[in-house]
Amino acid sequence: MNSRIRQMIALSVLCLTSLNSFAQQRIAVLDFELKDLTLAPGIPAEVERTAGIRAMLENGLIKAGYEVVPVSLEAQRRANAGVGYLFDHDDVAAELARKAGADYILVGRLHKPSFLFAYLMGHLVSVRDSQLIGNYISEIKGSDKKLTLKGVESLIVKIDNTLKTIKQP
Repeated sequence: MNSRIRQMIALSVLCLTSLNSFAQQRIAVLDFELKDLTLAPGIPAEVERTAGIRAMLENGLIKAGYEVVPVSLEAQRRANAGVGYLFDHDDVAAELARKAGADYILVGRLHKPSFLFAYLMGHLVSVRDSQLIGNYISEIKGSDKKLTLKGVESLIVKIDNTLKTIKQP
């Protein structure tokens, strides 16, 4: 009977471990910042486009099989010491994601050096060790919503490729 109980316990532990290894990876996505270097920075259409990137990314990541963990705009603002701060400080971004219960956090920026194109930039940070595990850039030619979505889709493919090569936390 004693060995039977041990077998049951071992089987239970094995099942729980297996279930945990198949759990979805949890990603927090922050609002993207606009870094507009054009002669007319911060026009409303560009601000609106930048504000929509997070939702596009979250929807695409969900479709790719990831669990998106929400981070409130207020929590992001409290953690942010200035423009570009979270983009440049992986440890602070990781702590923000840790508090939200995520495994990874994506901090992004829309870098616009010209009216003709922009760069969708993202830093993927591992919460476990606060390390940058992905530095992504997708070029967007034009400001059309469809072109922005194509840039977001390109970013999702890059994130997915990175996370497929990493063991789950």
